[in-house]
Amino acid sequence: QVRLVESGGGSVQAGGSLRLSCAASGYIIHNMSMGWFRQAPGKEREGVATINTVDSTTYADSVKGRFTISQDNAKDTVYLQMNSLKPEDTAVYYCAATEGWVSPTLSSSAYHYWGQGTQVTVSS
Repeated sequence: QVRLVESGGGSVQAGGSLRLSCAASGYIIHNMSMGWFRQAPGKEREGVATINTVDSTTYADSVKGRFTISQDNAKDTVYLQMNSLKPEDTAVYYCAATEGWVSPTLSSSAYHYWGQGTQVTVSS
């Protein structure tokens, strides 16, 4: 059973930075495609950034140039470095994973395993 545990959320002022971490257990992440998604109050869950088994990445247009997804295979951990944060980045951020290669996609339906989420709040 794959288990994903997010950490690193919190409150920050606009323009600040946060780094989210997602620790995976039950599978080794270099054989998994991983992603970060977020859901703001009253909105649908949306894809933020993903990385697959050949390290191909994709980003939502709203975060390109500000967010970076990366992974440390030795630690089975995926990161989301978030810089130049904006109030509209406020959401619960979820880590997601699926076995094997998937074409770079921000579609949540491609991912089978989900973490519990971590809150990110950006104040103006």
